[in-house]
Amino acid sequence: MKFRPLHDRVVVRRITAEEKTAGGIIIPDTAKEKPMEGEVIAAGAGARNEQGQLVALDVKAGDRVLFGKWSGTEVKIDGEELLIMKESDIMGIIETGAAHKKAA
Repeated sequence: MKFRPLHDRVVVRRITAEEKTAGGIIIPDTAKEKPMEGEVIAAGAGARNEQGQLVALDVKAGDRVLFGKWSGTEVKIDGEELLIMKESDIMGIIETGAAHKKAA
């Protein structure tokens, strides 16, 4: 992908939801909600504060994030549906088990 978001914007790829429930019921496409979890593909350099200093983003490419249901703008880049959103639309970073155990 040759797209670099500006300022405090990030490009996110939605992570597809499970096709079945925990009980084994298959969910049809029409009943599925769009997932609110994704992977950051690219991130801008950051926003400027009131003093004009660049404030770096907390997220980086490769992070798994959780975002609001109606967050971002859907775009199609290189045939792939992606979301472009501000960092403030992201609620948090999902840490994997291995990374969480290292920090503890």
